[in-house]
Amino acid sequence: MSNWPVLRKFDSEHLSRISMPLGGIGTGSVSLGGRGDLRDWEIMNIPSKGFAPKFARGSAPFFAIRTKSGSDIQARALEGPLEDHEYEGSSGSPTPNHGLPRFRNCSFGAAYPFGQVQLSDPDMPVKVELEAFNPLIPGDVARSSYPVAILRYTVHNKTSKALDVSICGTVPNFIGNDRRKFKEGEIGACKNRNRKKKTKHVQGITMDSQGVHGHDAAWGTMAFCTTETKGISSRPSWYPEVHWGGSLLDFWDDFTDDGELDARTDKKTNSPAASVAIKARIPAKGSRTFTYIIAWHFPNRQTWSPDNDCDSACDCTTVNTIGNHYCEQFTDAWDAASKVAQNLKSLEQDSLKFVTSFCKSDYPDAVKDAALSNLAILKTQTCFRTPDGHFYGWEGVGPSTGCCSGSCTHVWNYEQAVAFLFSELSQSMRIVEFAHATNDEGCMSFRVNLPLDKKAMSFKRAAADGQMGCIMKIYRDWQLCGDDTFLKELWPNVKRSLEFCWVPGGWDADQDGVMEGCQHNTMDVEYYGPNPQMGCWYLGALRAAEEMASYLGDDAFADRCNDLFKRGSKWIDDELFNGEFYEQHVVAPKK
Repeated sequence: MSNWPVLRKFDSEHLSRISMPLGGIGTGSVSLGGRGDLRDWEIMNIPSKGFAPKFARGSAPFFAIRTKSGSDIQARALEGPLEDHEYEGSSGSPTPNHGLPRFRNCSFGAAYPFGQVQLSDPDMPVKVELEAFNPLIPGDVARSSYPVAILRYTVHNKTSKALDVSICGTVPNFIGNDRRKFKEGEIGACKNRNRKKKTKHVQGITMDSQGVHGHDAAWGTMAFCTTETKGISSRPSWYPEVHWGGSLLDFWDDFTDDGELDARTDKKTNSPAASVAIKARIPAKGSRTFTYIIAWHFPNRQTWSPDNDCDSACDCTTVNTIGNHYCEQFTDAWDAASKVAQNLKSLEQDSLKFVTSFCKSDYPDAVKDAALSNLAILKTQTCFRTPDGHFYGWEGVGPSTGCCSGSCTHVWNYEQAVAFLFSELSQSMRIVEFAHATNDEGCMSFRVNLPLDKKAMSFKRAAADGQMGCIMKIYRDWQLCGDDTFLKELWPNVKRSLEFCWVPGGWDADQDGVMEGCQHNTMDVEYYGPNPQMGCWYLGALRAAEEMASYLGDDAFADRCNDLFKRGSKWIDDELFNGEFYEQHVVAPKK
């Protein structure tokens, strides 16, 4: 059995809403579903919640197993059963692959980024354990940013006889179909192409497109391969769908016949499906592991700035392209898969070392599960990196679009994991905020436009909590990294951003240590008058600035910050605390 830790386990009645992202930091992801399916294919630079690329009359990516002992042959999709509601529909079940035979029993366990699916069936001579993960190694951004999903199926022979066992995975080449531009079956102009490939560390199918425009956000490459060296058979395409379910039936008959795949020539479909099978003999009561890698490489991320959106299907130009950092590290998807395979053991061990150590802490399991699971956001389309290495984040994502662009300062104030796990990414956000999004007066745009070489400033209006939070965060980041150069280079604008509080008509124009002016904030409203929320952000920024100024020898500024902090703290305690909680004193703006 796996040596991976499990913080939380879900039984068969609680699997339908599980979706665990598999991908690298800033690469997008494909998610592991609770029953062992692959869902939410978000690899083409936009969110795609609920998206599973369809082919062959409703088929979607899936894995299957075939066993043979003597004349007894069994075959199943490597997934747990569907729930009753998934069979409902006026024209049949809308759930992908709903007609395939499945394992009767299924459970899911995880300690992110390690997910495990347990499959069993009284009629099957085997039990199967699916282990899926992507490297997550604190302090090592590069090794945590592979655009891959790693799937490992361990098959346990329950019988006293040897078994011939084959595992087969099928992934369609859906390059160009990012869900927004095409409906199912409308991708014919994209001329997608699958080819067999074998290199030192992996073999399988490489995927590209000869029809998708080279500047399109959905243009790129994919790879579906295995680290296995023996017993491999594959087919780059399926038969076209000449009648209802015909191509799926042809595949199933071919695979279950001998556990190997025969070639098919598919000249009529432009979304070819790639299948890779691995065949092995498992001794009585023995086990065998089969490892697959799904990789992707989509370089043409488009800017999120509102006036530069590009929604056309195949006529985008480079003017709106900001790119992806991960695509600068690999030539294509095959290169990414190969490099992961080459270092797979150490990537797993180092990721496991982190998760195991954390799981051994004395925090309650619910807290540990929540902390680890929320790291999955780093692997989704919420976050990305541009080729210069800068790290950005939406406020969140919807089903097919990002929500609220610009690495919003006051929203990202409440995020702490990046700074403590990947300090260089947090430092990158401070560089963007102070070096690119702060003007000469010290006003910081709380949303940043892209690309940075254009007008990064997004709004003339500043956010009080966001700007003060950034001052506190640069102090935190400097303390964590110990890089004085980082602090010295940004200090002039850090200082200006605090002095911005004191401009005429500003947040603390009378310089008494209390914010009284119009204070835009994360509540998406303006606060008028002294209040504890903005007041505490301001006090925190004053203390952080005092420490940084003192360290850098700017004693006069440090003394000024100290004086304002002391006076502001006393005033807030004396005037806003009512004996039970702190109040806001609403002061109407002067007309």
